[in-house]
Amino acid sequence: MSKKLSHYDEEGHVRMVDVTAKPETARFARAAVLVKMDARTRREVRKNPKGDPLEIARVAGIAAAKRTADLIPLCHPLLLTHVDVQAAFSPEGVRIESSVRTTGPTGVEMEALTAAAVAALTVYDMCKAVDRSIEIGGLHLLEKAGGKSGHYRRDKG
Repeated sequence: MSKKLSHYDEEGHVRMVDVTAKPETARFARAAVLVKMDARTRREVRKNPKGDPLEIARVAGIAAAKRTADLIPLCHPLLLTHVDVQAAFSPEGVRIESSVRTTGPTGVEMEALTAAAVAALTVYDMCKAVDRSIEIGGLHLLEKAGGKSGHYRRDKG
C-alpha cells in the first residue's frame, strides 16, 4: 500500500480530511520534548520562591491541546476526554511528556504534540530572564493508538 499526504485532493489542492464515514474509536497519543538548559538555570528554577514554572507549563500545555484546531489550520476540532502534561527535571534540563485521549473519528497526535510544544515554550518564557540560551528540541510522537492505522510506538534509538 502506497501512503500519500492526506491533506491534498487529486488536483493537489489543500483540503481538510473528510472523517464523516470513519467510525468513532478510542484514541490516544503521547508526545515528548526536551528543554535544554544549563545547571545554573535548573538551580534557579528549582529555588524560585514565587512558584513552580513547571506547573505553569503543565497548565499551558493542557490549554494548548484543547486549542489545537485553532492553531493548525486543517486539524479537526475534537472533544478531548483527557489531557495530561508532565514536566520533570532531567540531567539536560526539563523533559516534558503529554498524553491526550478522545473517542472520535480521528486521532489526537497533533493535540499531544501541541501540548508538549507549548509547555516547552512556557518553560522558556518562565526562565528566559535567567538564560536566553535555553534550547527546545526533539519534539516527537512517542505513541498513538486507535483508528484504522492501529498502534504506533516509537522505537528507542
